[in-house]
Amino acid sequence: MTYRIEISPAAQRTIKKLSKNRQRKIIETIELLAQEPRPVGVVKLSNKVNLYRIRKGDYRIIYEIQDKILLILVTKVGHRKDVYK
Repeated sequence: MTYRIEISPAAQRTIKKLSKNRQRKIIETIELLAQEPRPVGVVKLSNKVNLYRIRKGDYRIIYEIQDKILLILVTKVGHRKDVYK
């Protein structure tokens, strides 16, 4: 099963502000979620329904998995010190 990926406008803006190399690495990681939405290293966020985070260097990708409609919604991307605020 392949999941459809949607990236929120806020996450898109954050990604565009990063260096080209970081953008490429984060986008590659997001694209891999379409095949495996819960890869090794993913953490389910406590106190949140269906929200997960995956690390990519010092950056975190926060996303929601909607299994019924095979959708991954990337809600937030940011540096580890800022992303949880």
